[in-house]
Amino acid sequence: MNNVPIGPGTRVTLIFKLALAAGDVIDSTGDESATFEVGDGSLLPGFEAAMYGMKAGDSGELPIAAEQGFGLPNEENVHMMKRALFDVSQELVEGLVVSFSDGEGGERPGVVNRLFDELVEVDFNHPLAGQDLLFSVQVKQVEQISAEILRM
Repeated sequence: MNNVPIGPGTRVTLIFKLALAAGDVIDSTGDESATFEVGDGSLLPGFEAAMYGMKAGDSGELPIAAEQGFGLPNEENVHMMKRALFDVSQELVEGLVVSFSDGEGGERPGVVNRLFDELVEVDFNHPLAGQDLLFSVQVKQVEQISAEILRM
């Protein structure tokens, strides 16, 4: 087993489970390993930073504060939209996930919060925004793949 610590310039193979602080599992690799390169965008920076210094064979339960995970809810991401913008064949109910095209050709999901006569309140914050999380990880392998020290 090598002694390379997780950090910039490393490729990491791990098994993980992501849960809400209350214990509800929201993502997991199960018994399968997943591999990523630090900084490649596969994991949020807060999850990567929590593992810095861990080595192959290490495991732990790492608390991730909402600010380091999916962020805090931002009121600017809650929008009032005209009901006429929605497909008339779609029944609008609170909690419904709807998707809109963003200005760059991508999809942007939102959750219907409240319904009014002519307006619909849609929350475009990440569904896990504001949630503290528990990241359980078993590090299987860490490889140094570049001499990178700090990614800007």
